[in-house]
Order: sequence, then structure tokens, then C-alpha cells
Amino acid sequence: PSIPRHTNRLINEKSPYLLQHAHNPVDWYPWGQEAFDKAKRENKLIFLSVGYSTCHWCHVMEEESFKNKEIGEIMNKNFVCIKVDREERPDVDKVYMTFVQATSGGGGWPMSVWLTPDLKPFVGGTYFPPEDRVHRVGFRTVLLRIAEQWRENRDTLLENSQKILEALLHSSEIRVRGQESPPPSKEVMATCFQQLSSSYDEDYGGFSESPKFPTPVNLNFLFTYWALHRTTPEGARALQMALHTLKKMAHGGIHDHIGQGFHRYSTDQLWHVPHFEKMLYDQGQLAATYSRAFQVSGDEFFADVTKDILLYVSRDLSDEAGGFYSAEDADSYPTTASTEKREGAFCVWTAEEIRALLPDPVEGATEGITLGDIFMHHYGVKETGNVSPMKDPHQELKGKNVLIVRCSLELTAAQFGLEPGQLGALLQEGRRRLSTARAQRPRPHLDTKMLAAWNGLMISGFAQAGAALAKPEYISRAVQAAAFLRRHLFDPASGRLLRSCYRGKDNTVEQSTVPIQGFLEDYAFVIQALFDLYEASLEQGWLEWALQLQHMQDKLFWDPKGFAYFSSEAGDPSLLLRLKDDQDGAEPTANSVTVTNLLRAACYSGHAEWVEKAGQILAAFSERLQKIPIALPEMARATAVFHHTLKQVVICGDPQGEDTKEMLRCVHSIFSPNKVLMLADGDSAGFLYRQLPFLASLERKDGKATAYVCSNFSCSLPITSTQKLRGMLCL
Repeated sequence: PSIPRHTNRLINEKSPYLLQHAHNPVDWYPWGQEAFDKAKRENKLIFLSVGYSTCHWCHVMEEESFKNKEIGEIMNKNFVCIKVDREERPDVDKVYMTFVQATSGGGGWPMSVWLTPDLKPFVGGTYFPPEDRVHRVGFRTVLLRIAEQWRENRDTLLENSQKILEALLHSSEIRVRGQESPPPSKEVMATCFQQLSSSYDEDYGGFSESPKFPTPVNLNFLFTYWALHRTTPEGARALQMALHTLKKMAHGGIHDHIGQGFHRYSTDQLWHVPHFEKMLYDQGQLAATYSRAFQVSGDEFFADVTKDILLYVSRDLSDEAGGFYSAEDADSYPTTASTEKREGAFCVWTAEEIRALLPDPVEGATEGITLGDIFMHHYGVKETGNVSPMKDPHQELKGKNVLIVRCSLELTAAQFGLEPGQLGALLQEGRRRLSTARAQRPRPHLDTKMLAAWNGLMISGFAQAGAALAKPEYISRAVQAAAFLRRHLFDPASGRLLRSCYRGKDNTVEQSTVPIQGFLEDYAFVIQALFDLYEASLEQGWLEWALQLQHMQDKLFWDPKGFAYFSSEAGDPSLLLRLKDDQDGAEPTANSVTVTNLLRAACYSGHAEWVEKAGQILAAFSERLQKIPIALPEMARATAVFHHTLKQVVICGDPQGEDTKEMLRCVHSIFSPNKVLMLADGDSAGFLYRQLPFLASLERKDGKATAYVCSNFSCSLPITSTQKLRGMLCL
């Protein structure tokens, strides 16, 4: 590679996204005091650009504008330019995205915001083309206009930015208003179900026309709704909606049939043509959701999809030290000789390529039929490509095919006169060959940043799948990742989590010079992961760490006046607002997850004030939960857990005993949204017995492994039969 012409301060950063911009002619600064001081000293406006390394339009804006020498000169002359990786600094991203959404009615990345030297926003947008177009003003024009405004109308600009900030402060406040009780769970659940039901796509599943996102939060809500209304028509519909959506997604092009795992989202109603990036947080949540679908339905199809996701993550997103990487990009070079990246190039196929790879005649099939014919029929491959031009504005997928399962095994088998079992083996062989061929293509960029929050979601995925599918190797992988978090993303001296670490040279794990402290979501998702990991592994050390982190979360983020938790801690003068997220989207919000975390923490510790805090979060979000619970399906789900009181399922027995293992397998095989599991192993000096004195009074009946189902620390009669236990848990 040639020696780069330009190098800016981002060369000293660890974030893959910031490093991608280290050779732009723009004099980029990372978010920090050096940039703020320069803006104040020179009385210059700040141009803030926020994105992430797998964001397609971020790449486009960089190619068109930030690599353009003339535009770079305009930026350097008039502005102090700051680049932020939103995955490293969700707090900075959220403050300015709140502004962009409030002032432009939309948002997204790349986010482009202009700030006064004291960091107050006054103009913002997302992607700008470099030059003026018919319906869009160009980036160059915007830069020159804003620079002129600053020279000629500085006082008005400053005044307006102050007014904007005051309005944002007022409109973004979430707090208890007068009433301090949580909203009625029954109504919240019913409204949320109705809202999801009316936006549901009966044909293809999902909850919108297009684009379609996986949104596991919606599916988890529906599973809980079903579990509480099993015998009603609404309950049956909730289950059908969730399972149908999961089936359609797994058959769709959003699912990578050759390389496993799920792409970010579908651009169409059929789950067919995706945006091809793969995010860790999707894999973690979907692994948990598909294993829940298996628990509920007993259908091996869902277990297979879970295994497929975990295979992808183990192979492609795993660091050898035990952590999980953040994402794989959508864009890559079509061949080793290409000079330009294309979206989806790594994943798509021409009919010709598939025919060449699968030329074998198939024994027992209709005369003259090849493996290629069968594969192309089953996966919807067309000679001219199967992507509608409407879904391919840049013509990057012309003549290409995104694989999508078009018919059932039975139908395809019948079409070619084969047995379904034989067809399954043929398709598997076809996928194996395509996978080998694909391995020769240049891979997409891998974002090797490791984030505490997303690692938490992935640990939950492995732990829950390990328990539900009875796969100890998944639980071991979760344990390995939790040990990684402890070693690299936790500071034992302060008891605090760190946000991120990075894969360095020689595959070592590196930390920034000044580590980024963990945010609320890091605590919420890691605590949830540790509870899931305890239930799967029954190692009490994870429980102890979860409770320590919960105390730390309370200390750093709790709002004692308005209730609920702030997303970031106090004391950072560069953050204009302390916000509380109010939308369960691609990821659940931290407050939503924390409601259930607190209820679990109370069950494992006996601390009643955690139950009270859970109720106070629900009270703070009460208005939103009653009007538009569809915006907070995970929190709506948590209202039911709060209302029904968690069942403590205690198994008294020897951890190595076959009878104990049988009891545990029974508990793990049942989807019961309002239970916590604990093993009373008789070690009265252990962590759980010290936390929960009532455990000492529970005994093994006739020396056998015995279960007790307790609520508020009062327990059922002893149960020694798994059948009886199953009945108790399904109530």
C-alpha cells in the first residue's frame, strides 16, 4: 500500500471506526478536551460527525466528502472537526441524536451536527451528498453557509442554541409525575398485545411492511403474553405471531444460509434482501429468542436456527481471549482484483456460479436433474438474479441472487421425486460447497472492538441456549466470555465496568489510554447475563458479581428525584443532558431490562428495596406504558413479572447427583417467564445460604433431590417428581 498523504489525530485511537478516518484530509479530533479547548481558544464552531464502522452511508459520506481535499480544506479552515464512534460513546450520540430528531423529524447515521464552542447544537442532519442535488442541499454548501452565519449572526446563533437546549431539557425529561405507583399490568399487557397485533404482517410475519427489523423485544413480549394467557384465543394468537415471524425470518435472505447468523434488517416485506452487516447484539438476542421458541414449541427447527447463530458467533465473532467482536460490515470487494467495495458482495451468487459448483446429476431424481437445479429451485435462484431493482438503487446486486427458502422440504422433494431426508442431505452438501467457494472471496471488514453491553447480550444468548437445548458446550462458552469481561472490562479496584476494549497487534487485548467507563446499558446487560449464566451453570460466583454490579449501578445512575436510571453518570461537563432512553428497539433499553434484573436480584438477596426500585422505574415510565407500550415491549413484559411476583424455584440436591440433574433439566426445558432458579446444595457457608437464611430450612425428602416453589420466601410442599414440578411451573 502507498504511504498515506494525510494523517490526523485519529491514528492514535483504538476504535476501528475512528481509525478508518485517520488518513482523511480532514483534521479530525476525537471527542475530548483538546478539541473543546481549540474551539474555545479560536472561537470556532465544532462540526461533529457520528457513525460506526459497519454503517453503509457513513462509508459513502467518507468517500464523497471526507476524502475530498477541497471539502477537507473548507472544514479545517472554518470548524474544529470531531469524529465519534457511537458504539464507544452512546452517551454523546444520544444527546445530539435527540436534537437531530427533534429538529428534523428524522435521524440516523452518519449524524452531522454543528455545535457552538460550548457544545450546544444548532444545526443537524444525517447524510449530505457532496454537492447540491435537485432535492438535497450539498455538504459543501451547508459548510459555507454555516461558516457565514457564524461570522455575521453569531449572537443570534448563540441565543438560539441556548433556547434549543432548554427546550430539549424540558421535552426529554422522564420522571414520576405525582402518582408513584406502577401502571396496572393487565391493561399495559393488553394494550401492547393489541398494538402489536394490529401492526402484524399476517403473511410474512414481523410488525411493519418494510424495512423489517428482527426486534426480539416484540417476540419476547409475545412469548410472555402467551405464557400468562395460554388458554385464551389472544394467547394462542400471540404464540402464532411469534413463531410464524421467527420461521419466516429463518427462511428469508436476512438469514445467511451459507455463512450462518442474521443480517441487520430486511429492506422488503418478505425478509428477502437485507442490509448485509451482521451485529453482535442481534445474534445474542436472537439466539435467546430462538431457544425460547424451541422451549415453547418443542420444534427442532428452532433449535437448529439457535445452533446456526451460535456457530457463526463462535467461528467469526470470537476473540481467542474469550470476548466477542462487535460486527461484520455489509460492504466488501467482490474479488481479490476489485478496487471498489460493494454491498453484499460476500454473500450473493449468480445462477452461473451455482451451476458450476453443483453440476452433479442426482440419483433417483427426475431425469437429467442436477444438484444445481434442486438447490436453485429451493433457494429461489433466478438466471437473471432475484433482487428487484426497486430494492437495489445502486445496481450493486444486478444479476445476483440472495438465497431465500421458497418452499418446504416436502414440496421441493415432491417436485423432484425425492424423499425429504435425501433432499435435506443434498441441500446440506450444496451449502457446504458454496461455503468453501465463498471462503475464497475477500471478507468484509470486521469490527474487533469488544463492548461490555453487547458481550452481555451474547453471554445471555449462549447461557439460555445451553440451558434450553441441554448443550453444556454453550454454557462453557458463556463462562469463558464472562471471565473475559471480568479480566478486561472490569476494574476490581473501583468495582466499575469499562465500556470497551480492542483487539491489538498480535491478537492481544488492548485498552485505550484513558478507558471509557461503563454506561447504564453495560451494567444492565452484563447483570442480566450473569443471572442467566448462574441459572445455566449454577456457579454462585456469577451471582455474587451480579449483585455487586447492581449496587454500583444504583450508585452511579439512579435518579432519586424522578426515579429510574440515567443512561450516563453525572459529572461529565461535556454532556449537556443526562437522558433516559424510552424506546425498546434493536436492543431493549437499559431501564426495561433493569426492572427484571432488580426483581431477580431481590429473589437472590432478600433485598426488598430492589423490588421497590423496580416499581419506581415502572412508575416513571407509566404514561408511555399506558399509551404506547409498543414503544417499550420489554418494559411492558416486565410489568407482568412485577405484578405476578417471581417464583423462586429451589432445587435441594447434590449438584453431581443424577436426580438433581434431572430436576434441573425439567426446569430448563420449560418456558416460564416469572421464575428464578436456585440450587440449594447444602453448603451453609456458601454465598446463597448467607444471603437467604430460609434456604437452611428446606430439606431433601427421603434423601432425594427435592424441588420447592417459593414466592416471597414462603414455599410449596416438597416436590420429588419432575412431572409434578412441570405442572407447578406451567401454572
